[in-house]
Amino acid sequence: MPAKELDSPCMDCKDTESVLTVRRRQLCGACFKRFVSYKVFRRMEKYKPPRNPQDPRHQLLLPLSFGVSSSVLLRMLDAELERQRSKNFARNTFDLHVLVIEPSTMAGSSVPYDRNYEAVQKIFPQHTYSQVPFHSIFEYVPDMNEIMREYTGPQFTDDSSRSNAERLAAFRAAISTATSATDVDSVLLTRLVAAFAKQSGCETVLWGDSDSRLAAKALAGVAKGRGASLTWRVSDGVSPWGLQFDFPLRDLYKAELIQYESVCPELAEIIIPDEPPSDNVLTKNLSIDELMMRYVETQGAKYPGVMANVARTVNKLETSNSGNASCGLCGGLVGNVKRNSGVTVSSQAESSGSPFCYGCMRSRPEINC
Repeated sequence: MPAKELDSPCMDCKDTESVLTVRRRQLCGACFKRFVSYKVFRRMEKYKPPRNPQDPRHQLLLPLSFGVSSSVLLRMLDAELERQRSKNFARNTFDLHVLVIEPSTMAGSSVPYDRNYEAVQKIFPQHTYSQVPFHSIFEYVPDMNEIMREYTGPQFTDDSSRSNAERLAAFRAAISTATSATDVDSVLLTRLVAAFAKQSGCETVLWGDSDSRLAAKALAGVAKGRGASLTWRVSDGVSPWGLQFDFPLRDLYKAELIQYESVCPELAEIIIPDEPPSDNVLTKNLSIDELMMRYVETQGAKYPGVMANVARTVNKLETSNSGNASCGLCGGLVGNVKRNSGVTVSSQAESSGSPFCYGCMRSRPEINC
């Protein structure tokens, strides 16, 4: 009996009905998953099994925001470990530690996530999970209170008798503009994740940033004067804290990750949908990060290749070995940085006991704009 003729066969396997159009190719769900997995795991080839079975496995940390990108990355990493176990590998190539920064402790986030956190542990039980509040940065970065006092200047008073949550809220309230507040929040979040990773014995942080997100971060970073730190904020490389920062989703667009979610129904229990951007918000009230993300999402749909080249170009930058001092807040370099930015901070900042880089100086309360 002849096989049933397909209306739109998958262009890879030829024997299944296609369900998705990906980069002008009609693919079925299984072939699409293979396509995405290939894009991800070719970026992780360095995490191979140790030659000596007695050597410890790679310890990787994945910050999970319950967004599409980090949730999809978790699902793919879990599937890879399951594949290794099914092939009777002597041992898995890595252990995965999943970190959740409690969304309720972040600015502008009041979405409940308890069910999502329970669901992710139930669906992917093979990994280690931790959740910490944003204000635990005082615990993981012991000198953070001193850094904050110096950063905000004499007009800010840190009351050590208050709770860590109240102290962090007071510090963030001292930063008035949307761009500066978003910028500093991003810096603090990175510091907290890096400190947690080091304390947990992890060697690498796997960030769930898509190509679209990396392009927006690159454009925003340059606009905010953080060009010198793009070698680890946007590119795979060693961070100022000695940890490797990797972006396995850097070859995938956000739209493709949303497609991946559509063929993995279990992710619906984990992902917290993004709130649609409001058209009623004045541009002047948006941060640079939000403006760049909106720009990339709208233009990326029309010209995906152009947006992809933004992140790829940044990935070619070289890490500076100029020996400049590190910024007390973000860990970036202070002073004139060759190759990447060419920006020189003021002599006042350079002579400070705990200097800050140009990007952090722009977000300080007394000079933000």
